[in-house]
Formats: sequence, C-alpha cells, structure tokens
Amino acid sequence: MRIHLSRPDITEAEIDAVTEVLRSPDLSLGPKLPEFEAAFAKYIGTNYAVAVNSGTSALFLCMLAAGIGEGDEVITTPFTFIATANTIMMAGARPVFVDIDPETLNMALAKIEAAITGKTKAILPVEVFGNPADFDKICQIAEKHKLTVIEDSCEALGSALNGKKVGTFGKMSTFAFYPNKQITTGEGGMILTDDEELADICVSLRNQGRARGSTWLSHERLGYNYRLSDINCALGIVQLSRIEEIKANRKKVAQYYQQMLAGDDRLIVPAESQGCDVSWFVFVVRLAENYSRQQRDNILQAVRAREIQVSNYFPPVHLQPFIAEQFGCSEGDFPVTESVSERTIALPFYNNLKEDEVAIVCEALKQALDETRL
Repeated sequence: MRIHLSRPDITEAEIDAVTEVLRSPDLSLGPKLPEFEAAFAKYIGTNYAVAVNSGTSALFLCMLAAGIGEGDEVITTPFTFIATANTIMMAGARPVFVDIDPETLNMALAKIEAAITGKTKAILPVEVFGNPADFDKICQIAEKHKLTVIEDSCEALGSALNGKKVGTFGKMSTFAFYPNKQITTGEGGMILTDDEELADICVSLRNQGRARGSTWLSHERLGYNYRLSDINCALGIVQLSRIEEIKANRKKVAQYYQQMLAGDDRLIVPAESQGCDVSWFVFVVRLAENYSRQQRDNILQAVRAREIQVSNYFPPVHLQPFIAEQFGCSEGDFPVTESVSERTIALPFYNNLKEDEVAIVCEALKQALDETRL
C-alpha cells in the first residue's frame, strides 16, 4: 500500500527505553509496571491504574471485579469493536444492545431506560471513535437506576467532555494500547478506578489470582495471566509523556480531512460535538443515506486499487454470526446502527500522516465517488 490505514509513532526515546529494560534483569513485574500505572492514573485523574495485556483483558477483569456473571445483563452499544460484547459474554452475562444516536454514534439516550430490566447489572458505554458526547447523561441514567458504569474508553485516550477527562465517568474504565491507538505499548490495556478494593481485585485477577503483596505460589482466587511486561510498560511511559503532542498531531490530520472534504454532499464528515475535546482515534466518514452497502464496498475497492488502505468501521456487533445465533438478533433490530455501518469508510489516519498524503486520499475518494452510480 502507498498509504496505510494506521501506523504507530515510535521515536528513538521509545527504542532507548525498551533497550534499557532489555539490559536489565526485570523484564516483567519490575519497576516499569508501577511507574506506568502511576503516570497513567495521574494523567487521567484517578486513584488507581492496573496495567494488563490488552483492552479486552481490561474489560473482562472489570466485569469480574464488578461481580457480573451468569444471569446478569449489561447494556451496551452494537456499534463498537467486538471485544465490548465479547467480554460481557466471557463473564457469563448477556449483552443487551441499545441503538445509537445518528449524530454522536454513541448509545441513544432516549433508548437506554427501555432496555433496563430486573437483570440489568451495568451499563457499558463506548466513546465511539474517541467521542465522549452524552457520557455525563448516560451516567445520570445509571445512577438513577443504581447501575454500575464500566466505561469503555479504549478509543478515547485524551478526550474530554466539558473539561472532564474520559476514564473518570464510570466506576471503572478501560483503555487499550494496540498500535492503531493514540499511544501504543505494542499490546496492552489499562483499568482505571477510584475504588481501592476493585483495583486490588484486578491486580489479583491479572496475576494468577495472587493477592497484592502475596508470595508467588499463594493464590486466593481463580486468576489469569494478563500481566503487561516491563518492556511494554517502558514503551508506554514514553508514549504517554508525548500524549499532548500526539493529540495535536492527530487533530491536525483530522482538520486536513475536514477542510478537504468540506462541502461534498455525498459525505458526512465527522466533527467534534459541543463541549467535546476529541482525541481522534480514527477518521471515519459516512456516505450520504442514498448510498447502499454495495456501493460503499465498491468505493472501498476502488480506493484500495489506488494503493490506499481503507476499511468499513464498524460492522454491527449484533449481526456477527455467533452473536446473532446465540441471542436471536437479526437485520432490522437496530436500524440506525445498521444504516450507519453500511455507509462507513475509515480513511488512513495516524500521527505522522502528511497534508499532501491526505490530499491524495481525498482525491482518490472523490474519484471513486465520481465513478459510483447511484
């Protein structure tokens, strides 16, 4: 590909930090782990941070720590990455989907309360593509019904709503550090909370059920090997120290796209909602409503033929075959999600994407639109 969908931003500082760990005897459970956790908790503004090996692991451990299990229901969105629903199911609970708002792409506020039943234990909202719009109101609904909010912030590191950072809305929150995220540790995730007991449970669960401070062969509960190595943590420490620079670079790339695609009525171009400071994760445009999924797929193929990597983002979770089969979901259940999903185009997006490369992408997209018959 001439222009890729995503690329990590690694400098010599990250390489030096990783090399320093490799020259030490502490490759795992060494000093870089608590250093990364402390820096992350300070940045977000919570009392505790627990590093794990992926955002998926972070979500799953939150479910277990919150006591979610067999017979419980967790309300979430069908417009997200599959891990959001998977981790509910991994805990033995049932994901209950709520359709999305066509503007924010987050869960529609007016539809949440109707999904609450006597089995509902928690709400798992997602700041889709980094957008925290309406998260304060979602938390108000949860508080009214005495539900736990587990905040899936895996796409939103650095975003804020009315000055309040994402990761501080829920009882617990999660972040992810895959290479397409704002910062990367290669693979990795983080759990944030102000609750010491929940933090201690997650520390134990990530490390084979050992209690914090216990001996190596002492296990107080069923646990998992979800540890994050000091190699990953060293990379994360440097990446986190650059977060404001990274946010600014990504915002600049988003502005290039917004300027170059402005005024094209064939496209819906994302923008920041009122009160939102979006830390851009991906840049996803949507085709106008008169386009079909097949036309979208043809456009994707035409842009890829110009050696530019693009993708659809996200397909509806409730229509993934194993979820549809298990819970009886079908097309038409969540029409806004389905309509949005069949018209999405994720464009190349990363820190160091240059203005002239954005221009190439936009020109290729417009040519593909010109070639597509309605």
